[in-house]
Amino acid sequence: MRIYYLIAVFVILIDQWTKWLVIKKMELYEKIPIIENFFYLTSHRNKGAAWGILQDQMVFFYIITVIVVIGIVYYMEKHIKDQKLMAIAFSLILGGALGNFIDRLFRKEVVDFLDFIIFSYDYPIFNVADMALVIGVGLVLIATFIEERKLRIENNE
Repeated sequence: MRIYYLIAVFVILIDQWTKWLVIKKMELYEKIPIIENFFYLTSHRNKGAAWGILQDQMVFFYIITVIVVIGIVYYMEKHIKDQKLMAIAFSLILGGALGNFIDRLFRKEVVDFLDFIIFSYDYPIFNVADMALVIGVGLVLIATFIEERKLRIENNE
């Protein structure tokens, strides 16, 4: 089970390293085209959550993150020892939550920089921690679907 915590640490390290690079190498709001009209590196800061909601609610984010982290660690230790996909999913969620928590704690804002325009929609700018959170939640849904399907098959046999 401990190996899964290394996944979370890896996510945190990559997240913090990429954010550090953005802070050191780019001016705030600077936009570097990677693929014109599709993908840019854009130095952005967010004092809220996804899509900029709950701006300047740092105490709320501190409390929620601590509760989520405790819940994830407890759940990983007690309930998903034999479920590799679910353990990976929760490891990604843990790493993502802690990556953004570190920003909020030390910078009082989250550093975002991955900027995509998809079919003329300028998707909200995000970071590695956000990617880990979204992928982790997606994997939880997939793992849950697989587990439910196994139970249905076992009960029908």
